[in-house]
Amino acid sequence: MKVFLYSPYIPKHFGGGEKYLLDVARVLAQSKSLEVTVAVSQSNQLSQKQLNNVKKQYANFFNINLNNLVFVSSPLGSSASSLKKALWTKKFDIGFYLTDGSLFFSLAKKNILHIQVPLKEIKHSWLDRLKLKSWHKITTNSYFTKSIVEPNWKIKVDEAHQPMIDVKPLIAQTDLSKKEKIILNVGRFFPQLHSKRQDIMATIFARLINQYKKEMKDWKLVFVGGVEDQQYLDAVKKLAVGLPIEFVHDANNLQLQEWYKKSSIYWHATGYRIDPEQEPHKVEHFGISTVEAMASGCVPVVIAKGGQREVLGDELLKWSWLTQRECIKKTKQLAVNKKLRQELQIIAQRRSLAFAPEIFVNKLSNLINNP
Repeated sequence: MKVFLYSPYIPKHFGGGEKYLLDVARVLAQSKSLEVTVAVSQSNQLSQKQLNNVKKQYANFFNINLNNLVFVSSPLGSSASSLKKALWTKKFDIGFYLTDGSLFFSLAKKNILHIQVPLKEIKHSWLDRLKLKSWHKITTNSYFTKSIVEPNWKIKVDEAHQPMIDVKPLIAQTDLSKKEKIILNVGRFFPQLHSKRQDIMATIFARLINQYKKEMKDWKLVFVGGVEDQQYLDAVKKLAVGLPIEFVHDANNLQLQEWYKKSSIYWHATGYRIDPEQEPHKVEHFGISTVEAMASGCVPVVIAKGGQREVLGDELLKWSWLTQRECIKKTKQLAVNKKLRQELQIIAQRRSLAFAPEIFVNKLSNLINNP
């Protein structure tokens, strides 16, 4: 059986959506009965050698094995006619599309549409409704995204297929007795859309340190993440002047894991002062870094919006926050109470298992095999 997977974001983006699609492809490629193809729009004008290099770049960036996958040029996402695109898909048994909001007709025998972003745009035109009918299963990356998409697109989402996160190695390699007085945040530096809001976290940390100098003695805040907007980074660094705040911009996967292992508390502020109902695209759609931090024994003190709420679960949700005052109060409480911190670190690790690979694989198997 032949399978194609397509995302309009490949080869230009290296984020959670691309990791999700490639994880789906890797899992499917483990079956000897499936021939798995990753489609790249021919509008990128890449030779096969260049396509192979794209595959290598994704493998290195995400530290995953993509040897069983073939990257090919495709009319999808190009200026080719709808007929040409549809005919290209006809040779496949399964089609898997991670949409950017756009739709196309697929003539594969079974088609799965994955919605990664909580898009509110209305899909009510007769053409959109017709295109949607060619997709047999519809999934989202979180229950939050599902709650936004269903009423706005007027569709039924079959499954919230959350990302695959390899939590067990993170749990195994973490020694909770060696945790340090570090508050960690992981995320790229950019001010637009669902910004990680390092500016707000720097502001909160300044207030925390000034209000509780004795209690927060020797604690530091560490930002780990690449730079997409230098001007925004400069503004955050200005807020951090004179404070125990560290910036790490070029950490590889192993170095990132070391920061997770050392840190005691994890902060996240995406969606601060945003109404998730009005602007759902500006809050965290899921929260992979939060799950990774939890698996590494960090207590998540994160904003109670979007996909973060389902990541935390009931036991940890009480440690989330909406206001700066709440974040300061809860962080200070954890900082001074080591026993409480350690109890919650164990709970966080246990909760992270809800997103282990076997959960991802089981859901994918049901999507592929069930009518």
